[in-house]
Amino acid sequence: MSLRALLAAALLTAAATPVLAANAGFMVLKQPRPDASPVEVGIWYPTDAAPSPMKLGLNAQVVAAGAPIVGERLPLIVMSHGNGGSFAGHVDTAQALAEAGFVVAALTHPGDNYRDQSRATAMADRPAALSALIGWMLDASPLKTKLDPDRVGAFGFSSGGFTVLATAGGEPDLSRMVGHCLKHPGNFDCKLTAGRPAPADALAARWVHDPRIKAVVAAAPALGFTFGERGLEGIAAPVQLWKAGDDEILPGDDYAEAVHRNLKRPHDYRVVPGARHFDFLTPCNAAPPSDLAYLCASAPSFDRQAFHRGFNAAVVRFFADQLVAPKDVAPER
Repeated sequence: MSLRALLAAALLTAAATPVLAANAGFMVLKQPRPDASPVEVGIWYPTDAAPSPMKLGLNAQVVAAGAPIVGERLPLIVMSHGNGGSFAGHVDTAQALAEAGFVVAALTHPGDNYRDQSRATAMADRPAALSALIGWMLDASPLKTKLDPDRVGAFGFSSGGFTVLATAGGEPDLSRMVGHCLKHPGNFDCKLTAGRPAPADALAARWVHDPRIKAVVAAAPALGFTFGERGLEGIAAPVQLWKAGDDEILPGDDYAEAVHRNLKRPHDYRVVPGARHFDFLTPCNAAPPSDLAYLCASAPSFDRQAFHRGFNAAVVRFFADQLVAPKDVAPER
């Protein structure tokens, strides 16, 4: 490689590499909406400020709350939680990403969260909300000047896994639910839709796709079968896909396995032996209320803490490879 090409590579590396922060900062903001109540957004970001332990829902994190952000042109990761969850479901993964130089914005989905299930089956609401979060973070949030609009990734779990696939270009067909639930009426998704049919306006909604998403991590995605053989063709971003080996909520081959089967492009597919569905959530640091114990209940032989150390490292590495690593410099002619 010539001296000119080497210098170009060095400059590109310097411009594309996020700051490796000493710690993670944290704040909760409200994303305004013109005709509805604001959306709750948890934000993690790199900082050099000293952290302290902080309880957040069933979880704990060690962060510098409200501290100054460090770095410029930082990559953004948006996070989408599962059915009935909140922005706080993946705090350890968000903290790991922030310490690696990413800004992470996780929303609490309107109408599908632990307080409000009024639109839990209005699935097209979710990609629209995630795309709106990207727009707000880049164009109007207090961190907008620190973000690189060309380096946006998306992380989602369960219904959030479905959300990030759809937002990145996937085109699901929810009419496939009928045949699926005739075969599997006891599956969680079928019991949810049987007890809470989709609102009338949801049936005519269009799927919002956001080309700003350049990398996707989908963990135990719900409704994978709804994409069919052709519905994932619109996803241009690289995908890291995770499946729980002993998923009791979304069992069988109709979910993550269906995405793996029908995503024709090369992708990073990882099956976690012994993992249950909720093992992708942050390990609980205290005994939960009895009605939420299932969120923390791993199999006796499964070490969720150890799994998350590897899981977080793999997620950080994937986003770093896709959003941070410099592109190859063309040889001099």
